[in-house]
Amino acid sequence: MADTQKAPVNFSLKQTPEPYTLCLDRPLGAVVTEQGTDVALWAPTAKSVELRLFSHGSAEEQDDQHIDSIAMTRQEDGSWTWHSDANLHGTYYDFLLRMDNNNIQRSADPWARAAGVNGRRSMIVDLSQTNPQGWDEDTRPQTTTQKTMVWEAHVGSFSNDPHSGVPEQLRGKYLAFTLNNTTLDNQDNGFPTCMAYLRELGVTAVQLLPFYDYGSVDESDPDGFNWGYDPVNYNVPEGSYATNPYDGAVRITECKQMIQALHAAGIKVIMDVVYNHMFVKDNWFERTVPGYFIRRLPGGDIANGSGCGNDMFTEHRMFRRFMVESVAYWAREYHVDGFRFDLMGLIDTDTMNDIRAALDVLPGGRDIIMYGEPWRADDTATLEGTLLADKEGLDKLDPRIGHFCDTTRDAIKGHVFEVMNQGFVNGDAAGHKEAVAFAVDAWRTPDTWEGYAGQIIQYVSAHDDYTLWDKLCISMYGEQISDLTALYEVEPSEAQQRVLEANKIAAGLIWTAAGIPFMLAGEEIAKTKYGNHNSFDSGKKVNQMDWTRAQRMQHLTDYYKRLIELRKDMPEWFSLAHEAVQTDGNHLAYRFGNCLALANPDNYEHMVQLGADDEDIMSGSRKLSRREEAPEWTCLLDSTVENQHEISCETSGQGRQGRTFVLPARSFRLWRMD
Repeated sequence: MADTQKAPVNFSLKQTPEPYTLCLDRPLGAVVTEQGTDVALWAPTAKSVELRLFSHGSAEEQDDQHIDSIAMTRQEDGSWTWHSDANLHGTYYDFLLRMDNNNIQRSADPWARAAGVNGRRSMIVDLSQTNPQGWDEDTRPQTTTQKTMVWEAHVGSFSNDPHSGVPEQLRGKYLAFTLNNTTLDNQDNGFPTCMAYLRELGVTAVQLLPFYDYGSVDESDPDGFNWGYDPVNYNVPEGSYATNPYDGAVRITECKQMIQALHAAGIKVIMDVVYNHMFVKDNWFERTVPGYFIRRLPGGDIANGSGCGNDMFTEHRMFRRFMVESVAYWAREYHVDGFRFDLMGLIDTDTMNDIRAALDVLPGGRDIIMYGEPWRADDTATLEGTLLADKEGLDKLDPRIGHFCDTTRDAIKGHVFEVMNQGFVNGDAAGHKEAVAFAVDAWRTPDTWEGYAGQIIQYVSAHDDYTLWDKLCISMYGEQISDLTALYEVEPSEAQQRVLEANKIAAGLIWTAAGIPFMLAGEEIAKTKYGNHNSFDSGKKVNQMDWTRAQRMQHLTDYYKRLIELRKDMPEWFSLAHEAVQTDGNHLAYRFGNCLALANPDNYEHMVQLGADDEDIMSGSRKLSRREEAPEWTCLLDSTVENQHEISCETSGQGRQGRTFVLPARSFRLWRMD
């Protein structure tokens, strides 16, 4: 979710921190072992709990049968338990809880690892029976943080386009990721789509919008669409992405196959997780322990810092336990390589650090990436002494927990909530030049410090708000958005060309900056949502990856490919100091290692003078004048040409005062001293 425009208030509550007996050690949920099946539910306020077993995941399914009802046994830790000597894999279940007022509350299992259609009933699962062929050999790509480059996608939007070349029955499904050679309209030797395209693009990580079980779509409706920021069952894969949403095991196997296919392509999988709120306040947690899992404001109203109707009580020990175990479960069972935390500013820093520690003890766990949004949407309430993982709490987080850098985003393209507000690339270079100079160095000065390079997610577009292309179109040309988002049929208009140039400068700044580069899937094809800034429920066509547009925008994609290729070749960009070179104008020049980046958003040419002392520093020599020969320079990237492997630009020569570089109007160039 986008950051908020006003600073939300955090109300501090002086209530009793833990009102009930805690269950911190017993496995909860339904667990299948060699000894049979164990079911445990933490419900300390219930007078009795009845476990019900069913043959199917919903009452609407043909031949659904109620198999049995069992009185569970209360334990001293507030849990209710039951054991069977049988392996009950594939059996569905729920609970009937009798509360103090003698009301009967039906609930599915908050700790469930499998569920039936729409998550209304939980399912007992023997996870060993859900592994696809070769799963034991699946390994995480050995991509270092320095080479991590993130492409944010939606499972459905990846292949929903009818022109994707994906068979209709697999469009929008987990299994679309297992197809290696799809092409536009399934043409022989045609334009690559989906996984074939992704391999050519070269990114090393895919961040997937939520693929746990969410409640905003009917899993039985193939036309349903939502981004998925509406958790119902945190530990269960979403059923609408499965070929059979009714069988609780199918979605697990197919989700694993998706991750396995991405790993086989050398691509890490980062999971978007939303522990800050749930689909509705009447959720399984609230039904099993009313009043414990959701924050309340001082007056008793439910806190709504998420803007979604409820805030989860992350500092309460049992939900903290759940979160820590849930993230570790996805990493361990599904081989997930990283986690992006929605509205991390609603999660307390202790919980975030405990999650980091839990991941670190897993095999290869220290390589699992963690980052989140350091903000919240509105006021919330926490226990007294709680520190939230918003911008004020960043310095209390483990240094290997990162965050999205909205200051970079807004400096480059203008404020996210003010669509006509312009940034460095789209009309207000003078007002943002200094900020962008800080941004490319990941804000690592004493006065602007936001963290180490590995904590800074550098971006100008994500699923929230306007796409980069739409923001540039509107902020540069206002009401012409409908014309400017159109595809290039023959030659771009002058306005489209200006937007394209601004897009390329923005990309150059992000992908040469220190920190971790991130982009919305489709930014590299000038993705448009036709001015829709909040398309979470706007349907498949608005949100999908448009593969016809991708073919027509190859010249822009090739520019991104070159930036990705260069970053792979020179991973030291990730942490090198990026130092500004003095320029008298709106254009920006900065050096890092032996590279020099030049960005000119103006409508006229600039000259950049690189002093002899700068060349000395970049070459590692103290006295360039003592060398017999001046250094050679190679232009690695030039936004003014389409073929980045046929660049012919030259410097204007070497003099006593250093070398002069020509920087055309509305351009980005990257040079390397050889």
